[in-house]
Amino acid sequence: MTERRTASDRAEEIKELAEVRYPDARLIRLVCDNLNTHKIGSLYETFPPEQARRIAKRLEIHYTPKHGSWLNIAEIELSALTVQCLTRRIPDIDTLRNETKAWERRRNEHQKIADWQFTTEDARIKLRRLYPKFNS
Repeated sequence: MTERRTASDRAEEIKELAEVRYPDARLIRLVCDNLNTHKIGSLYETFPPEQARRIAKRLEIHYTPKHGSWLNIAEIELSALTVQCLTRRIPDIDTLRNETKAWERRRNEHQKIADWQFTTEDARIKLRRLYPKFNS
């Protein structure tokens, strides 16, 4: 959590992830939305080329589709965070960090499961116009 949402803020987060939290990980898989600061270029804009390349080589980034059911889960979590944690004015960023960390810890201890109802077979029926047609 930062006061701003800049490319260099994002690069610092990725550096901390790679060098502090998971220094021994050979590969770090990130799932990111398509925000303009979530690009590899932010590493090169923030750090010397050698350091940026060292971090970037360990990343495997998967960008989420702009439209999709994954958004429902993310939106449910953000809604829960808002209702359960952010219903009052929070005076400063340190308090906000502490409050959200405590909320996240409680939320993870009482995990909720996403019960996906839409199956691959459902997708083949509903989206059949998108699938290629083969002549047997």
